[in-house]
Amino acid sequence: MNVLQVLAAIAVVIFVIARQLRGEPLRGKRLILLPAILAVVGFAGLGKDGRHLTTTDLACLLISAVIATGIGTAQGALLRLEPRDGVLWARMPVYGLWLWLALVVSRGVMTVVAVALHAPVAGSSAPILMLLGLNRLGQAAVVTPRALASGVPFAPEKDGRPFDVRGALAGLLGGAGDPSAPGAAPPTRHPRPTASYHRPTRDPLRDQGRRGRRGRR
Repeated sequence: MNVLQVLAAIAVVIFVIARQLRGEPLRGKRLILLPAILAVVGFAGLGKDGRHLTTTDLACLLISAVIATGIGTAQGALLRLEPRDGVLWARMPVYGLWLWLALVVSRGVMTVVAVALHAPVAGSSAPILMLLGLNRLGQAAVVTPRALASGVPFAPEKDGRPFDVRGALAGLLGGAGDPSAPGAAPPTRHPRPTASYHRPTRDPLRDQGRRGRRGRR
């Protein structure tokens, strides 16, 4: 990761903090999908530029991931959810900044430890995007069930349509979504078959022949 990417990661953190302190509508894609994409992209970038992960690298990265995810769950528990204009809003109290500070300090400490243990990848800036994504996923793991239990729907996405959070989670876990969940897409309704579907078509010529045979009897 170069200097521009590091600055971009810092800008993302500042942007997220500013929105959380001010309060923002809770949207499913921003809560779940974007952190997942960030974590995957960050993980894929660990092996770029000829870098090779050693056993020490993996151990340091695992510890860093646990710390980042744990701080994210604490942030999710601290986040305040409230209904506004019929949708769910989220806001971080000011003292939640201590958790962001803990995330930054923990990353600095693990960088020093990784360099001392000769783990070049874990001690570089390469894991920052992955750890930031895992931190946001840790928050989502706590906020999502809280939001679903509130009964208040998620805010619509930018295109105006709600994001089916239950359906997305069920798809990832291999289950079925709950059609009654707030923000869930309405189930497809099919018309019931009428009696005409099962009733055989009447043949006038055949009916006339039957009446003729009955008359001769």
